[in-house]
Amino acid sequence: MLNLFTDQDQKAYYNVAPLAVRMRPRTLEELVGQTKAVGIGTWLRTAIETDTLSSIILFGPAGTGKTTLARIIASITKADFTEVSAVSGGVSDLRRVIEQASLALTHQAQRTILFVDEIHRFSRSQQDALLHAVEDRVIVLIGATTENPYFEVNAPLLSRSRVIEFTTLKDEDIEKILTQALIDERGLAGAFTLCDDALKAIVNLSGGDARAALTTLELAAEVAASEAVTEIDTDQVREASPSRQLPYDKRGDTHYDVISAFIKSMRGSDPDAAVYWLARMIEGGEDPKFIARRILIFASEDIGNADPQALLIAHAAFKAAESIGYPECQINLSQAAIYMALAPKSNSAVNAIMAARDEVRNGPLRAVPNHLRDRNRPGSADYGPYVYPHSDDRGYVEQQYLPDGLQRGTLYQPGERGWEAYRTDSVSRDRIDQGLDGVSDDEVSSDDKS
Repeated sequence: MLNLFTDQDQKAYYNVAPLAVRMRPRTLEELVGQTKAVGIGTWLRTAIETDTLSSIILFGPAGTGKTTLARIIASITKADFTEVSAVSGGVSDLRRVIEQASLALTHQAQRTILFVDEIHRFSRSQQDALLHAVEDRVIVLIGATTENPYFEVNAPLLSRSRVIEFTTLKDEDIEKILTQALIDERGLAGAFTLCDDALKAIVNLSGGDARAALTTLELAAEVAASEAVTEIDTDQVREASPSRQLPYDKRGDTHYDVISAFIKSMRGSDPDAAVYWLARMIEGGEDPKFIARRILIFASEDIGNADPQALLIAHAAFKAAESIGYPECQINLSQAAIYMALAPKSNSAVNAIMAARDEVRNGPLRAVPNHLRDRNRPGSADYGPYVYPHSDDRGYVEQQYLPDGLQRGTLYQPGERGWEAYRTDSVSRDRIDQGLDGVSDDEVSSDDKS
């Protein structure tokens, strides 16, 4: 548990603090970006300025200002501002805060604001411990999380709070933050300049994360100082941050957003987009078997019998991911993703099984036609004849296979592309030629017979 912050503590801390901490905005006016969440005229800004804040959950990517906003509120509120760590704090810590808040409210009419960073790390029991205090306004809760609170925060606690979403900072926001850090006395105080290409490189590397951008600037300045130069160029930036760290949490929202974009790109027949999102997952350390499983599902769900080969390609990619692993299996995944994107599409397989299951769940109980029933029982001689398709030169015969009340074409609707369309067209033409669809041979055009 920590009280935020005395001036003396702050000055001592700033002497050794990283650039990202030293440049943390102190007022709402200094806060860059997030105008939709906390801009002039918004509910949140008005509540902060009038010191009438109620419980909120701040939700958004890392480095977008959630904790910063909590610090700003701490500096301007008249309420007692307390923080509990979601990593090391327990139920006993929460109960102590709530007890102290209750005493302050009843004896001194003093409100207490409790800040919990990464609130999703609290267990369900820890979150439950806050419920009555939040509901009775013994405390005003500010929770911050990078995870979707609708999945990670207890519904009762969520219903007592207002969710405020923070978005990834824009390039111009990051540029403004970096420019200020170069000249501000709390930052580099004019000791270094940043060439345009280096500025763009840091912005690009940051992925919309202000903390990451300031950390890269600080490290690049240290490299420049070691080389006895005052202008930071792309070489120093590259040495400070050799690889781009795009946001990707294998258990968070970005994980689901990127895999969704990957699947939709393959479905949309865009191989460039498919391999881009594939690369994002690979660079983020995604499990290759997870990617391969999604490709395997896609092969039947979105391609199906328009190209039956797709399922074999997808299965081969899964086996490669399983047996080879990174880095080599990225080539197998790339081949499979491109194949899926370029293949003709059909969702008839998934539609057919969904329609059949709906019929089974909601339709009447339909008996197996007698001629299809098992013959290994007394009385089966009365079932009627079953015609064996292989006895026919064509390899099939016309007989009832569906139960009474269902007609052919009720459940399976073939797609109009690829092997499926060709095959169903071919069967239909053969059926017409044989007079099985109620059309005489004389009625079939010469085009249909070709």
